[in-house]
Amino acid sequence: MIEPNTSELIRKLHERPQMPLADWLQAPAHVHYKAFRMTDPPVQRPASRAEFTSLLEAFAVSADAMVLHDTFGYGVKTATSGDRLIVIWQAHTEYYSYQIWHIPSPQAARISFGPMTFPNYRFPITPLGAEVCRLDIVLMAETLPSSEALRPLFPGPVLYGSRILDEETALVTSFTPDEYGREHYWVSVGAARATRSHLKDIVDAIVRIETYYHLLLMQKPLSSAAIDQTHKFEQVHLKQREIITEHIGHADSLTLQRWLNALTKDLLKTTRLSGKLHFELSASVPYDKIVHRTLASLDERPLPSYRPMSDYVLSGVTGVAEGYQQLLKRIDTLRSGFEGIISIIRARVDLMLQAQNLTLLVSVDKTTKSQAILQHTVEGLSVIVIAYYLSGLIGYIFKGLQEMGWLRNAHIASALFVPLAIGLAFLITTLSRKHLHKKLSGETVPPAAEKPQP
Repeated sequence: MIEPNTSELIRKLHERPQMPLADWLQAPAHVHYKAFRMTDPPVQRPASRAEFTSLLEAFAVSADAMVLHDTFGYGVKTATSGDRLIVIWQAHTEYYSYQIWHIPSPQAARISFGPMTFPNYRFPITPLGAEVCRLDIVLMAETLPSSEALRPLFPGPVLYGSRILDEETALVTSFTPDEYGREHYWVSVGAARATRSHLKDIVDAIVRIETYYHLLLMQKPLSSAAIDQTHKFEQVHLKQREIITEHIGHADSLTLQRWLNALTKDLLKTTRLSGKLHFELSASVPYDKIVHRTLASLDERPLPSYRPMSDYVLSGVTGVAEGYQQLLKRIDTLRSGFEGIISIIRARVDLMLQAQNLTLLVSVDKTTKSQAILQHTVEGLSVIVIAYYLSGLIGYIFKGLQEMGWLRNAHIASALFVPLAIGLAFLITTLSRKHLHKKLSGETVPPAAEKPQP
């Protein structure tokens, strides 16, 4: 049995909310495209959805003429003149975009590049994030005009053009923004293909190439600054490594501590730079693949008098993603170098600490032996002293007994008592030492835990 959340996921995977748009789109049409890079996608993605909702309200799009999902939505508004305005919003991983289609009525004048001519049109909101690109696309249901007729419509010195998808579809562009910051695209689909659903596929391919092309190149200033910073770190690291390698054998603890502090600061700076670049540049490889695969899907064929569109795109992105990845590897290698030198210095510090500990243990061992010898000497002297005092005290007793007539010779008795006094002194010293050892041993052993009462 499929659980509800799994069923909902499967439904979303198979959902194609953009498919009904094919019923609304046709040529001729005028399309404005805008893409904006989000600095905080988890926060700004829902905010862009709310922004799109307010845009539909500003255009007074009715509820039955709009579709709104988590990351995709569109609304359709028809003017009294018969002109139709279609606003398409889509949120991606790193950016979100608007496609605004103006499909004029059959009675309307010929469309051209520039501002939208839909009645009372005005883009009423200020989008979130940094602008990635703007496009101005004209879709015509006719054969491609001559290059002389198209030349005045495009800013820039060079025109690029190709046949795409089939023999009837062709596009021309100059990849140069006009005074409004928009790049012009002229797309001729031919009368037989004017109402086919591939109109949106063409526009989607164009905007996909342009968006990911610009997302790749937008990181070049950051990459250039990071390359310079990485070069400085590498030079500092080389000098540090030479100095440390030469002097580590005889460096003292203060020198080792100074090296550790400096290297740790450099490691933190490198780690911070690496984290920032991984966040900004990690998507460059899939973006590069998207550009190449989209170009391949167009099945581009050359047009006389025009340079191929892919020449310009590929000349801009070729090697860029690989350069970003090499920069990331270079910084990771630098960070690993700092970590390796720090590990070596720490190992040196540990060896010095171990040597100091061994010296201290040897000193303690010598001191302990000296204390033991001294203790035995003191105990021997204590026996002599105790025997001396016992002999003296007994001597007074013997002299008193001699005066009383109870003892014939006190001196002989005192002399005979000396060995006995030494034996008594030794016995007293031994018993005292055992008593102290027993008492000290009893104090060091922790008392046993009391057994809990049931």
